[in-house]
Amino acid sequence: LTTYLRPQWRRVALMTALLAASIALQSLGPQLLRRFIDGVTGGADESALARTGLLFLGVVLGGQLITALATPVSAAVGWAATNALRADLALHCLRLDLRFHQARTPGEVIERIDGDVGLLGNFFSRFIVQIVGNGLLIVVILGLIVAEDWRVGLLLTAFVALALALLLRVQRIVGVRFRAAREQTTRVNGLWEELLTAIEDVRALGARAYTEGRHARELGEMMRRVRPLTVLFRTFVGTLAIIFAVGNALAFAAGASLYGAGELTLGTVYLLMYYTNLLATNLGNVTEQVTDFQMAVVAIGRVEELASTSSRVQDGPDDWHPGARPALAFADVSFAYTPGVPVLREVSFAVPPGQTLGVVGRTGSGKSTLAKLLFRFYDPDAGAITLDGRDLRALRLGPLRDGIGLVPQEVQLFAATVRDNLTLFDAAVPDERILAVAGELGLAGWLARLPAGLDTELAGSGGLSAGEGQLLAFARGFLRDPGVGILDEASSR
Repeated sequence: LTTYLRPQWRRVALMTALLAASIALQSLGPQLLRRFIDGVTGGADESALARTGLLFLGVVLGGQLITALATPVSAAVGWAATNALRADLALHCLRLDLRFHQARTPGEVIERIDGDVGLLGNFFSRFIVQIVGNGLLIVVILGLIVAEDWRVGLLLTAFVALALALLLRVQRIVGVRFRAAREQTTRVNGLWEELLTAIEDVRALGARAYTEGRHARELGEMMRRVRPLTVLFRTFVGTLAIIFAVGNALAFAAGASLYGAGELTLGTVYLLMYYTNLLATNLGNVTEQVTDFQMAVVAIGRVEELASTSSRVQDGPDDWHPGARPALAFADVSFAYTPGVPVLREVSFAVPPGQTLGVVGRTGSGKSTLAKLLFRFYDPDAGAITLDGRDLRALRLGPLRDGIGLVPQEVQLFAATVRDNLTLFDAAVPDERILAVAGELGLAGWLARLPAGLDTELAGSGGLSAGEGQLLAFARGFLRDPGVGILDEASSR
């Protein structure tokens, strides 16, 4: 709250002021109705009754106006806070090493960044203000009832204490179950991402029945976890409704008895009934807020778990300013993706400045792993990789990766223009430079055939052939003018 609401303190202060005004108006309205009723039964003149009625109408309209003002303010606070949190989490995930991403599907990560954070919208925008406001209003109402008659006040205080005790008991049970439901939701989203990504293989290899069966099993597990939550919540709401009805009955009976004994006026009896209903309404609001809070607690726990995950590849302390052609060396480098299953064993070689090294080998022999280690997607388990004699682990990641160009096996294209795909959204690269590189790579003719040239919109990775996509990846590397170039299976397409 302090991290993401502090920049919006003016909006939060406005919400607090609107809340205070709302509490005052909700407390004042029943007092005016009591005055009106007692005025009617006491024979007050019509002008006095009209003034009381108009004042009550003003209070009602004022309350509606405050609600209308508070809604967009609270929504703005919630959206600003959650969007800032989403941005921070997305950036954090981009900085994590590949081991983290290989252990989780993109669907799981998206559910953490978007789904869990989405549950915090109400927590950021209204929870503190409303839970404090509703709690304060309940205390104010009970105080006003005690001021009218201490016996009715004591009765209704016991009623509120019972309702809150039941509420807290149910919410503790709901919290554990809700976390399990959120974890299953994450698994389902991960499955959807996996199935949609592999849809061509699923259709081509006849795996539709398997995928539908797996989907059905995961949804069945979700229903198994969510259904008890729904039943428990509905049971709680029904129980609370019974308690509210009993509270109303007690207030009515006590009011009628005291009215019959001449200790209360008819307006005061109505005031007690109104306040009792207002208590029930605010207890219902507290119930919703506590339910949202339980969801928020689970979401915050999952968000904190993601935010506290640290990358195994840590930034080095030193800047790197490579020469035009740095020297590269691997010295006794060993590496395993899975402990005990080495991919590289004590690999050593050197590439002098300006020289080219070709690496050939069977599938799975570790060719791409060499490229990933040089780019510091991973760090070696043993040995060292050096550029100009400096261990990569001692260098800052940003300058290191700026000095290395990578053309990967799998090319990711974006739903953007050709220019943006080539420059990776770097507006500082001039078109002349782009066209010069395209000419070196034989792309000039292809660019000339595009309907809008560099401004042609691509439909993501599905908009080009595999060969055209890899040529664009080459152009990306050439535009960076790196000191070291890595071509991973560069002739495959």
